[in-house]
Amino acid sequence: MSKIVVLIGAPGAGKGTQARLLDERLGIPQISTGDMFREMKTQDTPLAREVQEIMASGKLISDDVTFRIVRERTSKPDTAGTYVLDGYPRTAVQAEQLEELAKEQGKEIQAIEIDVPKDELMKRLTGRRTCPVCGEIYNVYSKPPKTEGVCDLHPDAQLTQRADDNEEKVRVRLETYDELTKPLLAYYQSSGRLKKVDGTGEVEDIYSTLEAGL
Repeated sequence: MSKIVVLIGAPGAGKGTQARLLDERLGIPQISTGDMFREMKTQDTPLAREVQEIMASGKLISDDVTFRIVRERTSKPDTAGTYVLDGYPRTAVQAEQLEELAKEQGKEIQAIEIDVPKDELMKRLTGRRTCPVCGEIYNVYSKPPKTEGVCDLHPDAQLTQRADDNEEKVRVRLETYDELTKPLLAYYQSSGRLKKVDGTGEVEDIYSTLEAGL
């Protein structure tokens, strides 16, 4: 039976990387709500126009509208089989709406949490630096450039840090994630559909565990 794989992980846990690998290697499409919202900004459909109006007004996009976006995206031919949801659901209400969608599509739901301790997440996010020329990502703790603050490939390029990667903002992001996600993890745990994967090892090792779990 085809599955909807719900990938859960804090900012910096590496779920985007793992979702991309599942897409590249197993052909399992990565459906990211962030990507969908960005695409909506340039589309001209009734739903896209509705989303554009909500965004322009500064309001949050409701669970119902988000669900309609997910349903529309996952009705396309590339999601006829198993697909990975990255960034959805985020709340217990959205998880219940996803049950409805899974029934419609005749799929099982499997939730996988990529688990990384908070102090490791802090290092990953506050230590992240990016080359403005080629987009290469470094980390001052785990993958420093050869020369401090400068890209290995572009010696004239000073590495930059994202505005929200400072310690204070990262702490708030992680606390918000914890508050929102605890009920979600409990929801899938209670029905025996939650698997935990240790997200602290090498990317390839994490991927192997993830693939075996599927």
